[in-house]
This record gives sequence, C-alpha cells and structure tokens, in this order.
Amino acid sequence: MLISIHGKNVDITEAMYTAVEEKLEFLHKYFEIDDTWRANVVVNTYPTGVKVEVTITSKIGPLRAEVMTEDFYAALDKVVHKLEDQIRRHKTRISKKNREGLSQAFISMIEDQEAETKQNEEAELVRTKTIAAEKMDLSDAILNMEMLGHTFFIYTDDETNEVAVVYKRLDGDYGLLEVE
Repeated sequence: MLISIHGKNVDITEAMYTAVEEKLEFLHKYFEIDDTWRANVVVNTYPTGVKVEVTITSKIGPLRAEVMTEDFYAALDKVVHKLEDQIRRHKTRISKKNREGLSQAFISMIEDQEAETKQNEEAELVRTKTIAAEKMDLSDAILNMEMLGHTFFIYTDDETNEVAVVYKRLDGDYGLLEVE
C-alpha cells in the first residue's frame, strides 16, 4: 500500500510516519493489500487539538474516517478504530440479505416521504460535486455503493463503456439506469 501523509500547520516527523504505517497494518487481516491501495493521511493542527483524516482507496472501494483530539497518536488510534468498525459494518451489511419485512419497509417509506416533503419545502442547492465515473462492472459498482453507504453510485460500465447509475430500491433490491 502506498501511504502519503500531509501536514497542515504541522511538520510530519519520521515517528509520525512510522506510527501511521504500523496502525494501517490492521487492513491485512481483512484484505489482501497490494500497490493499488492508496492511503492519504492529512494531519491538521488547530488551537483545540489535532485532526487526523484517513482516506483509503482500493479496488473494493473507498474507506474514510476523521477524528479530532488533543494528541496526534490518540487521534490516530481513534481513526483506525473507526475504519475497522466501518469495514466490519460494511462486511455485515453486504453478507446479510438486504430484505426488510413489509411493515418495516412501509414505515420507512412513509418516514422517507415525510422527510422528503419537509426537505423539498426548505431545499436549496448548497453543494456541487464533480465525479469521475470509474470503469467497472455492475457487481463492483454495487460493492462500492454499499461500502460508501450511499443509495446510488455512478460508474462507467466496462462492457458498454457508457455511464450508468446503480441504485438501491425500497424493497432492498437494486436498480440500474443506463444512458442511451
């Protein structure tokens, strides 16, 4: 895995770099790590403490966590714990069947509609994002969507070379939007 550490308002020492390398070793018990894995660590100091942000990109999808505490090493421990919890949560989510009971789906649908109605009354565009639709197959796109915890994922289909969107349906299944 390639690790890059950047400091904002702080100089990264050799001890800090070594600590990050050692802490990210936990990934080996969950995945086979190779050179396609990239870890970007940003350390930022504020008057109230130190913020550590870790973003890991790989074939299986991105992992991201950030923590702010008084000490760099404590923040590093907590961010690694968050990443490990995220991996476990996604692994469980993917392995379980994504089906709900009819009553729970109905209640969830009503709550979503109420929240959407309320949001539509007050909604305004607050952020615009640009993405690169990476080339992959449908199963990888679903895995990436699940790992991110999103309800949709935009990608370029490796068979058709067209942009497509996979999305999670209310019944727990998946849908696919293809561009003509």
